[in-house]
Amino acid sequence: MSVAEKPRQRAAELRREINHHNHLYYVLDNPTISDAQFDKLLRELQEIEADHPELITPDSPTQRVGAAPLKEFGEVRHAIPMTSMDNAFSDKEVAEWDQRVRKGLATRNEVIYTAEPKYDGTSVSLRYEKGVLVQAGTRGDGSTGEDVTTNVRTIRTVPLHLQGEGWPDVLEVRGEVVIPKKDFERLNAEQMRQGGKIFANPRNAAAGSLRQLDPRITASRPLSFIPWGLGATSQPVGTRYSDVIRHLKDWGFRVSEYFKTASGLVACLQYYQDILAKREKLPFEIDGVVYKVDEFAVRNRLGFTARAPRWAVAQKFPAHEENTVVEDIMASVGRTGVITPVAVLKPVPVSGVTVTHATLHNQDEVERKDVRIGDTVIIRRAGDVIPEVVGVIKDKRPRNARKWHMPKTCPVCGSEVMREEEEAAHRCMGGLVCSAQRIGALLHFASRHAMDIEGLGDKLVQQLVETGMVKTVADIYRLKKDALADLERMAEKSAQNLLDQIEKSKTTTLARFLHALGIPQVGEATAQLLADHFGALDRIMDADRETLEAIHGIGPAMAEDISHFFHEKHNRAVIRELLKAGIHWPKPIRAKRDSPISGKNFVLTGGLTSMSRDEAQRRLQSLGAKVTDSVSKKTDYVIFGEDPGSKAEKARQLNVPMLDEKGFLKLIGGKD
Repeated sequence: MSVAEKPRQRAAELRREINHHNHLYYVLDNPTISDAQFDKLLRELQEIEADHPELITPDSPTQRVGAAPLKEFGEVRHAIPMTSMDNAFSDKEVAEWDQRVRKGLATRNEVIYTAEPKYDGTSVSLRYEKGVLVQAGTRGDGSTGEDVTTNVRTIRTVPLHLQGEGWPDVLEVRGEVVIPKKDFERLNAEQMRQGGKIFANPRNAAAGSLRQLDPRITASRPLSFIPWGLGATSQPVGTRYSDVIRHLKDWGFRVSEYFKTASGLVACLQYYQDILAKREKLPFEIDGVVYKVDEFAVRNRLGFTARAPRWAVAQKFPAHEENTVVEDIMASVGRTGVITPVAVLKPVPVSGVTVTHATLHNQDEVERKDVRIGDTVIIRRAGDVIPEVVGVIKDKRPRNARKWHMPKTCPVCGSEVMREEEEAAHRCMGGLVCSAQRIGALLHFASRHAMDIEGLGDKLVQQLVETGMVKTVADIYRLKKDALADLERMAEKSAQNLLDQIEKSKTTTLARFLHALGIPQVGEATAQLLADHFGALDRIMDADRETLEAIHGIGPAMAEDISHFFHEKHNRAVIRELLKAGIHWPKPIRAKRDSPISGKNFVLTGGLTSMSRDEAQRRLQSLGAKVTDSVSKKTDYVIFGEDPGSKAEKARQLNVPMLDEKGFLKLIGGKD
């Protein structure tokens, strides 16, 4: 063997040995060497890789920690969507689900299910190619998540290289990132000692740890991964889900020790009772159990609804409840301006978490439950996460208990508070000036379908607000290069890029500008409707409720919201500042009401090659057509491009006419 080959061979031997001991320690809880011996092996590998950087591989144990901080997360597209799951809250609802499954299969026989705990963490999808972990993504919106590969590599129960043999060339393993209860308590104790953030529960801690821009912070957190299914694979992995779990265990994953197969409904309900009895003693937080049809061929026959698989259901545990006293009720203004009454409680432990506040949802809910300041109430952590007031123990009501009413002006900015007609929500109308809505208003204003200011994302907006550099959306157009360059994760080049994007955004359309203002109930379609009808901003701002309500497509509640928004002095002042900054647009194109597609309803799905989705929408609207987001029986056409989503499937189910890009271009008179 040559001198050059010796380090390569020794590095490979060390990687195999260290990964083996990692698996014994973190997955099987059965270490066979001491910590000192393990550290000696790891140090030797680190020294070899330091001398020979070309020998570092993605599955090396040294790649779990020490990576440089990330600037931002990229995107991961899920080839197979990470769908949500229907919930059942009683044995009766589970029985109804079982009945639907058997009816869908046209059988009276018992169906073989699998049963496992529903872990309370954050879902991720791991992609392995030729046995090596190459990518990890969060669930996100189900179709697109965040790329958290660097952080997931730090989780000790995630194999960097699959063990054993027989795995497909491409394997996507999906599961839950969780923190064990004992480790969570130690984490919070450490956070308290260091003066850091105290986490409300293990799920929040897991999600926050996974989304750290510095992977070294993630590596310091006690995260664990438990698989619950597969995504895309280059070849089938067994014919049953129980086969998959067995394979995943052989390939190095820590599978749930509480996983079982259950024959029929009775076995499922017995499993639920068994796990419920063990709930407090389990090492992880769970909020229910999950039943799935075991056989994949049967799953394929059952298929999916619009949002969830027909072959699976989660039976949720009853929420924990405690009694405490309402010491006050305050009006909390959310990012969108909705005002929520929040009960300030005498601190009480519920499911291991000290609860000090609980939502009362809205004024109607306060009156329906007759909650008063001074009352003794029942508190529940709905889904074991969000505290809410279940009811009042009126026998314990003191004589001086006080009723609460929604304030008439915003407690934050003093703007008028409006209740939307036929809605339960009250809303602050100072959307452009209210500091409680500031971050939400800025993000919406800069979003792609509004002013489209690329680079103005969550982290930067938060910094701009916290430093006081931006108080209203108009302040975006007053930002200076030097001040931006001084912000965290910014420099002169990125500051200039942002200023270029801000300058570019000044040329827009009236519809985009209206949408960007964040007027309650005014989305893209309504903004376009207003722009087409009035043609000028001042006419829209001066329109009274009756004039607005007379427009087809604008109801009484929407007309009132639009009118109140533009008659709020603070909002008009910000709009004047935006126009003064140089925002402008051409006159709206009048829709051709005599075109063949005038008045017809269209839905777009998938990517087009000849134009963007925005351009396709504008072309349709210029011909008098309406473009909506969801497919229904009222939809006249669905236009589909590359990688169409669930909308295409729903169109097929409803027999809605579908056009590919060539047919779409022919319809609107473009070149095919």
